Amino acid sequence: MHRRSFLHMGLGSILATALMPRWRAEAAEAALPKAAAEAIIVLWMNGGPSHLDTWDPKPGTSVGGPTKAINTKIPGVQISANLPRLAERSNRLAILRGISSREGNHDRARHLVHTGYAPTPTVAHPSLGAWVSEELGPASDLPAFVSIGGPSVSAGVLGVQYNPFVLKEAGKPPRDIKLPEKVDADRFARRRRALDKLEAAFAAETSDPKVTGRRAVYDHAVKLMNAPGLHAFELEEEPMSVRQAYGDSDFGRGCLLARRLIENGVRVVEVALDGWDTHQNNFERTGELCGKLDPAFSALLDDLAARKRLDRTLVVCMGEFGRSPKINDNEGRDHHPGAWSAVMAGGGIRGGVVAGQTDAEGEKVLGTPIAVQDMMATFAQQLGLDRDHQIVTPLGRPLSIVDAPGKVIREILLG
Repeated sequence: MHRRSFLHMGLGSILATALMPRWRAEAAEAALPKAAAEAIIVLWMNGGPSHLDTWDPKPGTSVGGPTKAINTKIPGVQISANLPRLAERSNRLAILRGISSREGNHDRARHLVHTGYAPTPTVAHPSLGAWVSEELGPASDLPAFVSIGGPSVSAGVLGVQYNPFVLKEAGKPPRDIKLPEKVDADRFARRRRALDKLEAAFAAETSDPKVTGRRAVYDHAVKLMNAPGLHAFELEEEPMSVRQAYGDSDFGRGCLLARRLIENGVRVVEVALDGWDTHQNNFERTGELCGKLDPAFSALLDDLAARKRLDRTLVVCMGEFGRSPKINDNEGRDHHPGAWSAVMAGGGIRGGVVAGQTDAEGEKVLGTPIAVQDMMATFAQQLGLDRDHQIVTPLGRPLSIVDAPGKVIREILLG
């Protein structure tokens, strides 16, 4: 072999070795299935639900407490007996039992799970709903991002125009949809023109970038006042049998409204069920909350499937962390971010699977934990978001939808 040929071969081998990780990453990315979801519904269990009393029970152990477990349609897998309807629909669910994070404070953990980033005083991270609004935009004159029963997390540095539209409760139309008494369309138009002049003058004088976002909010509000899809907020249009299936609770009505909103072009709907911070009386309170979650979540899955929308709608049920295996002196469980559970369905998710595992006491994750960033990467993948898309914060820092090293949870994806 000539010396030159030997050098070429050697350099080629070195280059191939250096590029191999990149080639493998590109091949893995190409192997991911195409985005399946057009919308996402987040069932937000505010306060941190006990994984031991919902999706990952430990019956017959010292930490299991009085919670009983029932079989599901997933061979060898049980969930809490407080969720009988969901056990019957487990063939549609991907149960994530191996999630682990480091944030045990409510506010910090909510921020992490909504944004994929730990909170920091220097950056106001956008929520997933804000990213969806910014990248995909609304599909109708209704808001792209609606939060029912709770404020959710803001758009941060993306701007107020991508904040969630907040409804305190379902079953009532948004406030101030109609013009005030004695204000007709012409008078309203004159007021808008006057406001536009004031905003333009303020922007010219201050160069404040917030003016753009504020004007966009006004435009969205006016569109909503005249939106053809406003009827989506009227739950009375639904047959009584459908309303009853979701349960007689604010949360059940919120889930029904979520289905109606995504049918009318809303991209992201979050429905909050508060009360999971069970430091006291955990077992009774969790049973009562599951009594609201079980019928509403089940009816939502059935309804979406019957309307041929489940395959196009990603449904997620999660809170900010789990709760401690140790039962405290008040028959409660305390904060436990080290091991917890969430559930996904629809939108290209493979049902009837469990990802991750905890130890016999539900305290630690066995094997490689699922990170919050992994869930965020999976949401983005299924919604067709560009996970490499970056913005630059006002301080000049690049920010992407998924914080490194978030990876898609492949074992729960169809295809």
